[in-house]
Order: sequence, then C-alpha cells, then structure tokens
Amino acid sequence: MKRILYYHQQSHFARKIRILLAEKKLDYELKEVNLKNKPAEFLKISPIGSVPVFVEEDGTIIWDSTLIAEYLDETYPEPNFYPTHPKAKLECRKWEDLGDNLGDSVTNLWKLNLTNNFAPPEYRTRLETAINRLLTVFEQQLAKSKYLLGDEEWTIADVAVLCSLGYYNLRLNEDWLLEYDNLKNWFNRLHQRESVSSTVPE
Repeated sequence: MKRILYYHQQSHFARKIRILLAEKKLDYELKEVNLKNKPAEFLKISPIGSVPVFVEEDGTIIWDSTLIAEYLDETYPEPNFYPTHPKAKLECRKWEDLGDNLGDSVTNLWKLNLTNNFAPPEYRTRLETAINRLLTVFEQQLAKSKYLLGDEEWTIADVAVLCSLGYYNLRLNEDWLLEYDNLKNWFNRLHQRESVSSTVPE
C-alpha cells in the first residue's frame, strides 16, 4: 500500500511532516481532513482526531507530529533531522518542543480572537507574553549560529519553529519580522528550500 499523510493545509504540525517527507524524498499520498466535519475513516485511525496522521506502507499508523518525525528519521535516516548522540538528541527535542509550544500559543491566541475576547484579559496577556518570550529566546539563539543547534545543518528544531512562525504569519500578522532580525533572516533563508516554500499555509 502507499504511504498516506492525513493533514490539513493550514496545520503547522502537519507541515513539519510534509517538509521531512519532501527532504527525505519519500513518495506518499496526501489526504486532507475537514477538521470541522471529520470523516469516519479518519476518526477510525486517529483516536484523538487531530492531524497529522501517518500511515506507513505496511499499515503502521502513527499520530502526533513528533512521533511521526522520530519514526521517519530512524527509519529513513538520510538526511538526518535528529542527532544520534543521546544528549544532542535531547537538546534537539527540547528546542523542537519550544517550537511546538510557540505554535500552540499562537493557535490559542487566534482562537481567542475568534471568540470576540470572551475570556479574562489576563489570559490574552499570558498568551502574548509566552509568544514574545519564545521569540526572544529563538532570536538570541540564532545570534550565535546559522541554525538553532549550530552552523552545520538544520534539524527538526528549525523545522518546528519555522512551521509555528509560518502559522503566526497566517493567523495573526507578520509584525515579528520587524523586531527580530536574526529570526527574520533565518526564516527567509529557509524559505529558499523547495520543501519549505512549497508547504506555506494558505
């Protein structure tokens, strides 16, 4: 059977996996999921009802973008997106988690905007503070090196942060580009890659 990726075009988590699949040059079929009316076929294989879900050629089903990414990197290691040394991999996972957390905060802030602010003011402040704190952390890290974990190669950490920033642009605005020069230059440079430019959310 063909590999299948169940996704939504605007999902930053699904974009992480699309970038990895493209970089690893793996053939697969895309199946877009209507998240407002999830089909029974999708819910059958995704108990949590969220994208992405990856189905391997042998029928193995994996949900959660980090689980999928780790599986792909261990099964198809060229090119690698996680370091092989345990401590280096742990550091990479930590930065990937920060990237995913940024995306979660952006999602929650966007949802808050949709509800006409029917929430305590401190909740909005907390989300905005969390986003700005992470942007500062990434900016400072990229002042030291070409990528988040060094000058040699980009990793899943870069992919996760990139996808969350792409989602920020989609759902909120691009004002962060005016304030964080290192982050902006890194973001624009990575968008020169086909795997990144071809997966920009619309």
